[in-house]
Amino acid sequence: MTIANKLARAELVDMVPYQSARRLFASGDLSNNTNASANKKIWLNANEAPGNGEYQVTSENINRYPDFQPDNLLNAYSNYCGLERSQILATRGADEGIELIIRSFCRAYQDSILICPPTYGMYAISAENHGAGIVKVPLKNNILDLESMKSQVGKVKVVFLCSPGNPTGNLLPKEQIVQAIELFKDTAIVVLDEAYIEFSPEQTSTTLLAQYENVIVLRTLSKAFALAGLRCGFTLASSDIITLLSKVIAPYPVSAPVAEIASLALSTDLTKMTQRVQDCNTLKAELTIWLNEQSWCSEVFASDANFVLFRCTTQQEKTQIFDLLVSKNILIRDQSKQLQLDNCLRISIGSEQEITQLKEVLS
Repeated sequence: MTIANKLARAELVDMVPYQSARRLFASGDLSNNTNASANKKIWLNANEAPGNGEYQVTSENINRYPDFQPDNLLNAYSNYCGLERSQILATRGADEGIELIIRSFCRAYQDSILICPPTYGMYAISAENHGAGIVKVPLKNNILDLESMKSQVGKVKVVFLCSPGNPTGNLLPKEQIVQAIELFKDTAIVVLDEAYIEFSPEQTSTTLLAQYENVIVLRTLSKAFALAGLRCGFTLASSDIITLLSKVIAPYPVSAPVAEIASLALSTDLTKMTQRVQDCNTLKAELTIWLNEQSWCSEVFASDANFVLFRCTTQQEKTQIFDLLVSKNILIRDQSKQLQLDNCLRISIGSEQEITQLKEVLS
């Protein structure tokens, strides 16, 4: 036994880390594909925006630590989301927000979180890392099972709701979100993960922050803003909660170059972002129609995000489709190991050319 395994917390030794798109397929050659290095990969497996960023940054004061919460970034996001600066915490992607919430509200080996699978995998991974318990109340027909959630009142400290959902793609009904918040009003924090909300902005739950003390909203610039490489997210909550989370976060969570680019995108590129969303939604609708016409596709899930989840008629067809695309350097995501998602694959909405190429290969 190595010294690392000997001294580590026992539950971490055998824990499987979150399998991100880049862990599954790194930037090097694809396995079982000797021609991979000669061909450009088409990345449709991580819900990233297509195209290349066109930002430049200055090198002024790069030798200095950045501000704890850069003024330019918080001012820009405050103007964008309509909340006071005291209600905003900038983080290294929304993932850091998830970590902070669990560390702040859950005592290790005593408290638990509640998740509603199929859902984003980092909620459970972050809880495991911290030693928090995980209570699962699966979705029913892709919406909340409120009756089953009632039995967990007083037993969990944090409830994670993803809307639009990942990997399902659909919005949770607003009335269900409010019911869940009411249900846990005195006993748990309800976290609304809005990583994909720009694709249906009118459905945001940020207005609920003024009505309920137990609500936190997570946001990111990785999707509609096409800044996944920056790792810039935001946690939105009451000033009391933001003050609490600020005690736990690292001293310099957002670098100066990240703050500079993100501020610029939030203040000058909103028209580009809106157009990007419109283009995505058009391609998504066309892809949905096309998938429904394919004999190997038995179901296409409703999506309010920048991806489409679909179910293949058999496991064999699912494997054949996935492997065929990999052989052509087109990468999509296999979600079939998730609860309720047997034989399901997920396609991120890339550029029109990328989606056309995917259709041609599968045709």
